[in-house]
This record gives sequence, structure tokens and C-alpha cells, in this order.
Amino acid sequence: MYGTEVIAVDLPAAVELAIAETEPGVQGDRVSGARKPATLETGLVIQVPLFVEVGERVKVDTRSGEYLTRA
Repeated sequence: MYGTEVIAVDLPAAVELAIAETEPGVQGDRVSGARKPATLETGLVIQVPLFVEVGERVKVDTRSGEYLTRA
């Protein structure tokens, strides 16, 4: 910051966020690489693996907005 003006912002490479809404995974549906949409606590919608459920925390890449892993 310079005085009260923001000059630059440094974001971390990844952040942990909670899944607020997603469809439940179907038992036995283990297709390799299959994805489903999930809404994060911030409102961002990302594609996550079928096994991720509501309430779980996931790591999201801040540069691309993509799912990285469960936290």
C-alpha cells in the first residue's frame, strides 16, 4: 500500500475452501477422471472428482481456479 491506496496484492498459489453445494457421488461410479460441478463457500463453481462431498475442504489453484486436491 502507498498511503491509503492499494498498489499490489500477492495471492498464495493455492487456498483451502469448503464445498457448499454439489451432487452426491453415486456408489460404484468410479470412472477415472470423471468430474462433477461443485459450488465453493465463495460462490465459485469448479469441477471436482465424484468422491468429493458437501462440507469437505479442497485446495484450489488461485491462478487457474481449478481443483487441486482434498485438504
